[in-house]
Amino acid sequence: MTANDLLPLRKFPIGIQSFEDIRVKQFLYVDKSAYVYRMATYGKAYFLGRPRRFGKSLLLSTLEAYFLGKKHLFKGLAIEQWEKDWTVYPVLHMDLNARNYINGNSLTEMLNQYLEKWEAEYGDEKKDRQPEERFAYIIEKIYRTTGKQVVVLVDEYDKPMLQAIGNDALGDEYRNMLKAFYGVLKSADPYLRFVFLTGVTKFGQVSVFSDLNQLKDISMDERYATICGITDEEMEANFRPDMERLAKKMNVAYEDIRDRMRRTYDGYQFCQNSEGVYNPFSVLNALDSQEFSYYWFATGTPTFLVELLKGSDYDLRDLEGVEVTANQFADYRAKVEDPVPVIYQSGYLTVKKYDEEFQLYKLGFPNEEVKYGFLSFLTPFYTNVSKEESVFYIGKFVRELRSGDAEAFLTRLRAFFADFPYELNDKTERHYQVVFYLVFKLMGQFADVEVRSARGRADAVVKTSDYIYVFEFKLNGTVSDALRQIDEKGYLIPYTADSRKLVKVGVNFNAEERNLGDWEIIEV
Repeated sequence: MTANDLLPLRKFPIGIQSFEDIRVKQFLYVDKSAYVYRMATYGKAYFLGRPRRFGKSLLLSTLEAYFLGKKHLFKGLAIEQWEKDWTVYPVLHMDLNARNYINGNSLTEMLNQYLEKWEAEYGDEKKDRQPEERFAYIIEKIYRTTGKQVVVLVDEYDKPMLQAIGNDALGDEYRNMLKAFYGVLKSADPYLRFVFLTGVTKFGQVSVFSDLNQLKDISMDERYATICGITDEEMEANFRPDMERLAKKMNVAYEDIRDRMRRTYDGYQFCQNSEGVYNPFSVLNALDSQEFSYYWFATGTPTFLVELLKGSDYDLRDLEGVEVTANQFADYRAKVEDPVPVIYQSGYLTVKKYDEEFQLYKLGFPNEEVKYGFLSFLTPFYTNVSKEESVFYIGKFVRELRSGDAEAFLTRLRAFFADFPYELNDKTERHYQVVFYLVFKLMGQFADVEVRSARGRADAVVKTSDYIYVFEFKLNGTVSDALRQIDEKGYLIPYTADSRKLVKVGVNFNAEERNLGDWEIIEV
C-alpha cells in the first residue's frame, strides 16, 4: 500500500458543522443552498424537526453565512443564480445542544452565556432583568442601532426538555423558562428579518409553542422533505467515485454497493409520498472509512428515548407497520403511553405509506442500520444480554442453523431464557413473545428470516443456503400441537418447490418454568 492509497478521494466533513469551514477548507458539500434562498425569500419564521446528526446544525450555519452576506462562500452553488443583493443582517445564533441540563440553573447558565455575549456587543443596560426581558431588549436595540432587522437561529431548541423526560418538575421548569424566552420572538416580530428553530421534537401542546404560533412547521412539508439528508440523485452526483472505490475494495459490482448503501442508510421519508433520503452521518463515515457499519447508531441512543421506553408498556412487535393519524404527528408530547410519535421524530421510524382517505401514516424502520441497531438496543431491556453480547449470541444462533444443527440452536435458546435475572424473568407472556421476536429479527442481519406479523403464518421461518426452517411455538401446548399446526395450516407449502432441505420445528414453551420445554425437529 502506497501513501496515496491512504488518502480518501475527497475530504469528508465528518463532525464539521460550520458551513464556512467546509467551503474554505474545501470539504465535500452537498448543495442545499436552494432551500436557503427559498426560505429566506418566501417566508419569515420556521420550525424544522429532524433526528440527531442529520444536518440541522450545518443548515443553520449555512443560513447564518447567507444572512451575514458571505457571498464568496456560495460561489458555484445553486443560490448564485437567484441571489444578487447579499444584504448583511445582524444574526443571533444559539445552540442549546452543547450542554447537559441537570437542573434549572443549567438552562439559565446556558441562556446567560449567549445573552452576555450579545450584551457585550450591543449594550447590557438590562443585564439584571430576566432572560426573556434581556433578549427582547437586545433584539430591539440592534434594530434601533443598526436599522437592520435581526435574524434569530436556534439549534436544538428542545434539548433541555428532552433531557428532563421522567422528571416532571424539572420539565415544567424548563418549559416555563423557554416559553417566556421563545415568546419574545412573537412580540419582537417588527424587528425580525428571519427566525428558524430546529430540534428533534415539537412540543406543540405543552405551551412552548403556544405563544409562538407564527412559526411555519416544515417538518412534514413535501417542499422541504429533502432539506436535510442526501437524496439518491445527490448520492450519484456527489459520491460515485467513493462508491466505485468501495466496490473495487470489496470486489463487487458498483450496483451491488449502490443497493447495499440503499438498504443500510437510505429510506427516511419525512412526509407522505416524498422522496427518501440517506442518513448523511452514516454515508460520510462509510465512504470515508470505506467500510459498512452502523455509524449513526454507534453515536448512542438519546437518554430521553431510553427513559421513555423504560416506562412504556408498548408492544414492540407492533412498531413495524404501526399506523398513526395526522393528529398524532401534530401532538409531539413525549408520553410513555404512546411513544410512537417521539420514536418517529427521533429517526427510528419513518413514513412508509400514506392513506389519503383516512389520513393514516404507516410507519416502519427506514433501513437496516436503524432496524438492527434499534433491536439490539432494546435487547438488554428484555434479556440479561447486553447490546454487545447480543451480536455474539445471534452469530452463534445463525451458525448453528446454517450447519443444520437445529438441536444446538434450541439448546442455546433455552440457555438464553434460563439466564434471565429474576426481575426480568417475572414477566408476562408477551414479554417472552417479544424476546422471540427480537432473537429472530436480529438473525435477519445474517439470514433470510420471516417473523409472524399476521395470522396464518408460522411463528418464524429461517432460510439459510442449505435449509429452510419453519418454527411453531406453543405456550403450555404440546409439541404435537405445534407440528400439527404447521401441517394443517400449510406453512411448508410455499417452500416445497425450493431445492433446500425443509425442516419443521415444533416447540412447547413452558410458562411455569418460563423457558422452552420439549421440542421435535423433523426434516421433510
